[in-house]
Amino acid sequence: MRRVYAIIVGFWLGLCVSAATAQQAVTLLADQVTVQGSSILTATGNVEVFFGDTQLQASQVVYDQTNDQLRIVGPIALRQGDQLTILADAAELDPQLQNGILQSARMVLNQQVQLAAAEINLVDGRYTQLTKVAATSCHVCGDRPPLWQIRASRVVHDTLEKQIYFDNAQLRVLDLPIFWLPRLRIPDPSLERATGFLIPQIRANTRLGTGLKIPYFIPIGDHRDVTLTPYFSPNTRTLEARYRQKFVNGSITVNAAATTDDILPNEFRGYLFADGRFDFQNDFTLRFDVETTTDDAYLLDYGYSGKDRLDSAISISRVHSDSYFNAGLINYFSLRDTENNATQPTLVADVVYERRLFPVNLGGELNLRADLHSHYRRSDTFGPDGRDVSRLGLQAAWVRDWTLSNGFILETNNQLNLDYFNVSQDNNYPDNAVSVLPTLSAKLRWPLVRSDSKGGTQTLEPIAQIMWSEDFGDLIPNEESTRVEFDEGNLFALSKFPAADQRESGLRANLGLSWARVADEGWQSSFVLGRVFSSKSNPNFTQSSGLSSLQSDWLISGQLDLDNGLDLTARAILNDTLAVTKSEARLDWRNEKLRVGASYVYIVADTAEDRPDPVNELSLDGNYVVNQNWSTSAGVRYSFIEDRAASANLGLRYEHECVEVDFSASRRFTSSSSLEPSTDFDLSIGLRGFTANAGGKKFAHRCN
Repeated sequence: MRRVYAIIVGFWLGLCVSAATAQQAVTLLADQVTVQGSSILTATGNVEVFFGDTQLQASQVVYDQTNDQLRIVGPIALRQGDQLTILADAAELDPQLQNGILQSARMVLNQQVQLAAAEINLVDGRYTQLTKVAATSCHVCGDRPPLWQIRASRVVHDTLEKQIYFDNAQLRVLDLPIFWLPRLRIPDPSLERATGFLIPQIRANTRLGTGLKIPYFIPIGDHRDVTLTPYFSPNTRTLEARYRQKFVNGSITVNAAATTDDILPNEFRGYLFADGRFDFQNDFTLRFDVETTTDDAYLLDYGYSGKDRLDSAISISRVHSDSYFNAGLINYFSLRDTENNATQPTLVADVVYERRLFPVNLGGELNLRADLHSHYRRSDTFGPDGRDVSRLGLQAAWVRDWTLSNGFILETNNQLNLDYFNVSQDNNYPDNAVSVLPTLSAKLRWPLVRSDSKGGTQTLEPIAQIMWSEDFGDLIPNEESTRVEFDEGNLFALSKFPAADQRESGLRANLGLSWARVADEGWQSSFVLGRVFSSKSNPNFTQSSGLSSLQSDWLISGQLDLDNGLDLTARAILNDTLAVTKSEARLDWRNEKLRVGASYVYIVADTAEDRPDPVNELSLDGNYVVNQNWSTSAGVRYSFIEDRAASANLGLRYEHECVEVDFSASRRFTSSSSLEPSTDFDLSIGLRGFTANAGGKKFAHRCN
């Protein structure tokens, strides 16, 4: 019957309102329709009216052709797409549903914000005017006040500009007035970018006092924006700024701040961090970043960064399946009290090109590499404090493997390295030096695989590698390889040094044993044991590297992943007496509500690595979800050498369907000539709903 009525009413209503709705047709569905004379149509029972993307639902609709008006009896639901819903008791609208009055109405925007009003006026299909309004994004239960609401004498919603204007706006928390504004403008929830204030933040610092940050967001077209954040406190006057811009092939971001404060009176303080990336034709990628600050302590005083060495860099690179190219320039600036930027290699340039070939006659893979490196110190002093070094290197490597009939795998990696060095401002080394280093190696692996009763696959693999190389060349200063890490990643590397200015030579052997268990379900684990034997020692291996003797320290590494949420990763270097040279471990355990983690690091003292005291630190961190709304986090880093905490932090977060509150407290205990211990407290409160992204967390509320 509703389909029959729809055909009849649609034909009749289309004739009646054809002049007013020449561009779009009106469709009406109802359980019962009566026509009085030639000008009055009454539809009752589950009435639905469609005009464009606007849909009206009501219990009764009366169309008066003479006055070109719809009189509607509720309950009424008026929807415009997915962004706007109006619920009312009664209404008088034009047939296009663009103009009219709705009484005892409630408007819902983007399924987030609801505005209850005594009356709603629709004007020209663009403006929605509400009187005696209460607006909130909280769940409302009967007469109980919501957690927060905005009361206003009048509200105007501009659907074209996607803005909401409040007159005589009063913010209430649990119906208690907090503050009043004569006029307030906030963005429509569907608007992604709009000029206006963002969520403020309260920050209390023992050195700066208690202050307030009020970000102000300014979009500049569709692809650029600026955020200005004044920071007001008794001891500082700071303006923070962020600039972002998107291009067709890349983007840039700039963060900066300018300050005058009581920490360094009568001095300008500030910082600037910028980074960007651009993709060009032929798969080239340009990256750059700029990092600078006015003084060593500024970044930590204001919590902008924990970096103690700044690097400004630019590079262009291209990566293909068989080739790699990268050219970059980096400028370093140290903020450490123990480092002098004039005697540090602050300007570093690198160019690298690699090519893979697969010769048919030789088989295997042929790798060709050319690289150029140069670093510069500002100091004019002769010796290590002023030495500048440039290096041009060429490398050819042939790699091939064979699978033998008994399951053994034989691998060979033979290299020839040619390096030219230019050394200036150091009479201990020749100005021009050449290094020629051939390397021959063979590695034998025997992977043994079995399946266990629990559905896992276990692999046991003993590995033996023998190598020979000899350096035919001049004495070269150790500039790039002063820190050597001995781990499972380079146990079978041809050289343990991280850079090409130092390479191992002589006859040596790497021995290792690895075991791993992998399963789709259940626990997983891996273990590596290894040691290196050399025919001669290398003086550039420090004592703490574990490689300074003819027989290296033992390398032990393992991982364990249990199906109950426990993860353990550990690595250690031990000598023959089982004394620990280096060790590190990370333990994590998690379930649906709790995550805890612990990290431990120990490194012996080594003056060759500028470490007069050992490192012995324990870090604890975790978070706990108390319930649907509350969550906490905490962390501490403790130094056993200094017998005190180095830093500690605590966080508390409250999330509701209409509000989110973040509180954090942190303490830094370390001090230096430019830094003092300090404590920070941060508090931010955000009202949900007036944003394009309300977050992915869902809150189910029911009224008792």
